[in-house]
Amino acid sequence: MSNLSEAKKTHEKKIVGQMISLYCRKKHGAERNLCAECAELYAYTQTKTDACPFIKNKTFCSACKIHCYSPEMRRKIKAVMRFSGPRMLLYHPFLVIKHIMVSITLKGKK
Repeated sequence: MSNLSEAKKTHEKKIVGQMISLYCRKKHGAERNLCAECAELYAYTQTKTDACPFIKNKTFCSACKIHCYSPEMRRKIKAVMRFSGPRMLLYHPFLVIKHIMVSITLKGKK
């Protein structure tokens, strides 16, 4: 796997992890560790990201041609994204800017 793919995978995992952490902290009151439900979702997203055959060229999972998440996990991650997405700019502005830059770069290579 290329360095670009590994960097993209690492970045995706970090962004999703931060989004789940923010969601859990604000919705479930978890301060240091994720609650059991969010920890399960986090582990699931990490496994799916590691196994993604399209990681090199994809921008967002929602724009992917296949959906590998189970319906239940897809529902959960959508709730996390809806809540955390708009708030990420306040809590993790550099991650958001990097995510946007990576997405624009990948769209330009299609």
